[in-house]
Amino acid sequence: MSLVDPRVVKQAELLVNYSLKVKRGERILISADPSAEPLVRALYKYLLRKGAAEVRISMQPEDFGEIYFKNTTSAQRKIFPKIALYETRNVDCVIAIASGTNTKALSGINPNLISQRAQVTKRISNYRVEHTRWLITQFPSNASAQEADMSLSDYQEFVFAAINNVAWKEVAKKQKLLVKIINKTKRVRILAKDTDLTLGIAGRKAISASGENNMPDGEVFTSVIEDQADGYILFFYPAIYFGRQFENVKLEFKKGKLVLAKAGKGELDLNKILSVDAGAKRIGELGFGNNYQINRFTKNILFDEKIGGSIHIALGKGYTDTLSKNKSSLHWDMIKDLRGGGEIWFDNKLVQKNGKWRIKL
Repeated sequence: MSLVDPRVVKQAELLVNYSLKVKRGERILISADPSAEPLVRALYKYLLRKGAAEVRISMQPEDFGEIYFKNTTSAQRKIFPKIALYETRNVDCVIAIASGTNTKALSGINPNLISQRAQVTKRISNYRVEHTRWLITQFPSNASAQEADMSLSDYQEFVFAAINNVAWKEVAKKQKLLVKIINKTKRVRILAKDTDLTLGIAGRKAISASGENNMPDGEVFTSVIEDQADGYILFFYPAIYFGRQFENVKLEFKKGKLVLAKAGKGELDLNKILSVDAGAKRIGELGFGNNYQINRFTKNILFDEKIGGSIHIALGKGYTDTLSKNKSSLHWDMIKDLRGGGEIWFDNKLVQKNGKWRIKL
């Protein structure tokens, strides 16, 4: 019998007790790739010991997505998945574990097909977000390590440090103060090389993400007034969409609407994705990364949007909790690293420089 990695056990206990606060008698759905089996086992065992009434496990290899798109007709892809909705409606908590053996499993699929299917299934994701306690986490796999340009052992250290070595209650306390400051702010200006973007956020609601829905976590996010984004922004980190990489993406906005989208690689497909619906051309989310255990880009949005000293904007759907009015089948986060000369201004005050907050948190 193989030994259980204590870091995996610690992660499982953190997810159950801190993130989801699972109670006796609740029903939990775990969705994962088979490569995440050690974490699934640790969660299953711990949830049963906590008194869970039912633990439903769905372990689907990631290449099933490719199989689906290559073997279905347009008519099939328009069929709403009733079983998946029923399952989501009848659980208290949903745990999705990112892992897998090929991070580019869907890179050969037409992005329009993925976007169209997301439009069909969005009722399920909306219900999950609004009516269940849900959580996305990561199990370190060889594929993710390779994507991050790291050995598996180094990547394991990186993942478990970002999850297990963070004082989450302290993070929650500091981010609560940041939320109060953001909620008093009318305009945010992002300045950096090839970037000068001003965003209106007056009256919107900032939210602290400190481990309840993502693990790792560590960000504060809000929404942008739909007609108040002006300027341009260049992303040196690749923008990732279902395994596809778009290099040196530059976006320009006028009165909230995206008027120009360029890329050093993949520009044609970039504009196809951003044309899926009207909401895809507006900003649904503005986020500030605060997890300083995450100090490098790994091509994994779960980690990258929390890089300490970064910001991210999401084109498309905004969260109703932030009072966003933007609706779209798309929600695409793009990361801007500000640690090398970037600035954040709240109204007329410089609040962050070179990735370090200049306000007391």
